[in-house]
Amino acid sequence: MADNGEEKLIAVARHIAKTLGHTDTMTDDILKIFSNFDGRLREKLTEKLSDDDVEQTLNSLDRQISRYVSADRPIWSNSADSASFLASVDQLTAVVRDWTPLADDKNISSCLDRAEDLLQQSMFRLEDEFRTLVERGAESYDLTRSESTHPHTDYSSDDDDGDFDDGSLTPVAHPITDYDITIDALPSGTIRDLHEIAKRMVAAGYVKECSHAYSTCRRDFLEESFSRLGLSKLSIDDVHRMQWTQLEDEIEKWIKAINLGIRILFPSERRLCDRIFFTLSSAADLSFMEVCRGSTIQLLNFADAVAIGSRAPERLFKVLDVYETVRDLMPEIELIFSDQYCSSLRNEAVTIWKRLGESIRGIFMELENLIRRDPAKDAVPGGRLHPITRYVMNYLRAACRARQTLEQVFEESGGSNLDYRKGNDSSSSSLAVQMEWIMELLESNLEAKSKTYRDSALCSVFMMNNGRYIVQKVRDNDLGVLLGDDWVRKHTAKVRQYHVNYQRSSWSKVLGVLKLDNSFSVSPNRGSKNLKEKLKLFNSYFEEICKTQSSWVIFDDQLREELRSSISVALCNAYRNFIARLQSVPDISKNADRYIRYRVEDIEARINELFQGSGGGRR
Repeated sequence: MADNGEEKLIAVARHIAKTLGHTDTMTDDILKIFSNFDGRLREKLTEKLSDDDVEQTLNSLDRQISRYVSADRPIWSNSADSASFLASVDQLTAVVRDWTPLADDKNISSCLDRAEDLLQQSMFRLEDEFRTLVERGAESYDLTRSESTHPHTDYSSDDDDGDFDDGSLTPVAHPITDYDITIDALPSGTIRDLHEIAKRMVAAGYVKECSHAYSTCRRDFLEESFSRLGLSKLSIDDVHRMQWTQLEDEIEKWIKAINLGIRILFPSERRLCDRIFFTLSSAADLSFMEVCRGSTIQLLNFADAVAIGSRAPERLFKVLDVYETVRDLMPEIELIFSDQYCSSLRNEAVTIWKRLGESIRGIFMELENLIRRDPAKDAVPGGRLHPITRYVMNYLRAACRARQTLEQVFEESGGSNLDYRKGNDSSSSSLAVQMEWIMELLESNLEAKSKTYRDSALCSVFMMNNGRYIVQKVRDNDLGVLLGDDWVRKHTAKVRQYHVNYQRSSWSKVLGVLKLDNSFSVSPNRGSKNLKEKLKLFNSYFEEICKTQSSWVIFDDQLREELRSSISVALCNAYRNFIARLQSVPDISKNADRYIRYRVEDIEARINELFQGSGGGRR
């Protein structure tokens, strides 16, 4: 009866442990507590296990598993073999779990060591099988079906049996233009097999090994896919040593690659990880990170190299392309890299995005320096349009096509570098203040250049030319929107003032000669002589001006005609009146042709020949 009571006690202890233990681990812990509570109970529990013939159980599992572990062919080439092997692994895992609480017993401990060694061999073989399934599953799958014009089309195959024939095909993603799709790179049957293996390896504590086997294969897939897109593995130094034209080509390739990666390849890898490691979220996150980390760092390092590279003004537009690409992809980056393992990738993307913004602001600072360094003595012949004006205005006009992006870039800086330039106008955007500041620098530079002309009229022509070009480039585009209508009106008025200054400094002396007085009515002889002298002076002044100003340039057709017209109206009217007075003098009228060198029509013709210096056309 005593033995029967002890048997009942053992059975009750096991029943309580099974009832209270929500998991196998909890059950083992409860049994261990019972064992420690009473030495006799420990002996009986151990004795009960020994009675089940531990040695025989282990030997049986060893024979079953070793047959598969040492097999030369893939276990998963036969569904019956794979099912049998997994069942044996499950039994072995359960044995190790059940025996671990009783490891203090020498017999159990010895068998436990053998069981754990056998479990390790099983895991190594499962790891090999896992890797083989990933590699050959991708090779056997028709990747050409991964491109489709239909969003979210399911490309998975329901065929459970993979084709394991050796081949030279390297699995890669085909070029895709439709980003609203997902690639299923493995058949659904292979995914199910991988999931079954992953469950066993995770349960046995081989999470890292399983993740490593998976990520090694899929990482090669991604790298080869990016290589097919023309993306080279470049270090930051490699990027900095590139010629600009070569770098422009690499940026174009990079934009295509990162869009494909963030919008298609990485989400597809995330989906694949979640299916293979279903219910094993930590393993899925770790595997995804290991798969995508190398390619992501390669993509981000290229953007970083662009950001910290040369800030020459001509690089602005490609840097803007890189900035906008990263900015537009940030929602996808934050979503796809949202888990704890990928936080460093997510943070690095944000950092590089900000660094690109700093680079753009730095490029505008370099543009300021370029304007400042352009030598004041470097004037142009004929008062024509200066190259610095053409360069800066075309540059700003082109830059403002990306006005919204630039406004974002300058607002992100907090405006700290521009506050002192705003003055009292705090309503202006940081970008508007930046543009106004550059315009001020350009105007100051042009004014300094204008002072190198010894002729004040030519100085006015130079400022008129450049001022007119500036106003034209500002009107009717985003640059004008930033600077505002008041700015345009103010600078249009400046151009008109340069026009007035030119006429005053160039033609006032000529018009003064043609001014009539009352000397003829007081003394006809004296008046006649005075008219002749004035005509002689007029001819001299007019010829000198025409000779000089025929080489001057007014680049704008309309401005040139306006200037000629205003000169012609003022001068021809005065000359016509002067000639009429001259011809009214009796002793002159008889021989008028001896004194009058130019007819009014001749004056007009000579004026229409002004400002046609070579190379003064619009550009």
